[in-house]
Formats: sequence, C-alpha cells, structure tokens
Amino acid sequence: MTDFAPISTEYHDYGGGHQRLYQFANGYGASVVTGPYTYGGDKGLFELAVLNSDGEIECGTPVIDDVTGWLTEDDVQQLLARISELPGGAS
Repeated sequence: MTDFAPISTEYHDYGGGHQRLYQFANGYGASVVTGPYTYGGDKGLFELAVLNSDGEIECGTPVIDDVTGWLTEDDVQQLLARISELPGGAS
C-alpha cells in the first residue's frame, strides 16, 4: 500500500483539531481531520471527507457517501488509495 503525503497540514485553534488535505491527479481530494469534536477524535481516530476539484465535500462517491469517522491511520490510507483510483472528472 502507498502512504499518501498531504499537500498541507493545518492546526485549527477551535477545539485543537488538525486537518490534512490531499489532492490527486484524478481531480479528487480528501480532508482528514482529528480533534475533540470530530467523529472518533477524542479516541485519537480520524474523520475523512472526499473533496471535489473545488475543494468542496463530494457526497455519493463509490468510496464513501458522506463524511466518515472513527478511522485508524490504516483505514485512512486505504480510503486515500481508493479515492486516488476513482475515474477522473470530480467537479
């Protein structure tokens, strides 16, 4: 499995959360966040959303339908791999 490197990592003052952003050649991206107010963040887990080419949440992809949480780092890497393999054309 490939480990994907984020294009940016940000610390957010509100609630002490962290966000990693990813962008793929097919036009899709992903936002991975963790913090006390995210799904599973209080347990050290992650929440992921698929992003379209405009950086907005893309619901209804074959990978996930909406924001999904309670993810381990391995879960995140597996989902990133699947997102990177989606057919192009994210808008």
